[in-house]
Amino acid sequence: MTRAREIMTPDPTCVQTSQTVRDAAQLMADKGVGALPICGEDNRLKGMLTDRDIVVKVLAEGKDPRAVTAGELAQGEAVTIGADDEATEIMNTMAEHKVRRLPVIDGHDLVGIISQADVARALPEPQVGDLLEALSVDS
Repeated sequence: MTRAREIMTPDPTCVQTSQTVRDAAQLMADKGVGALPICGEDNRLKGMLTDRDIVVKVLAEGKDPRAVTAGELAQGEAVTIGADDEATEIMNTMAEHKVRRLPVIDGHDLVGIISQADVARALPEPQVGDLLEALSVDS
């Protein structure tokens, strides 16, 4: 069975909790990604920041992206997957939490990110179709 570490994108770039949303947006642009893990000074995962978060929670509310930190947008505990978890667990977690990206954790260390596209490339079409349908409902 396919495991998370086999399909993840390894070594994700983190935005630090103390960095500004402007810094995070620049990192996203430089890396060509729409989401970044938010890591604390201890390099532990604190949450995920998406381009949508920046638009809805900062720009649309008239906040200054140079004054808001990534840590301010980290809400609750991030939904994660273990590096050795199987593909069915990845799909179930994505569907249950309606997330398109999952940080991959090995112990306490962030080791990768699995996106919806990673799943689509790695799994058979019927399973991918089920995941897409689950993520599309009420989105």
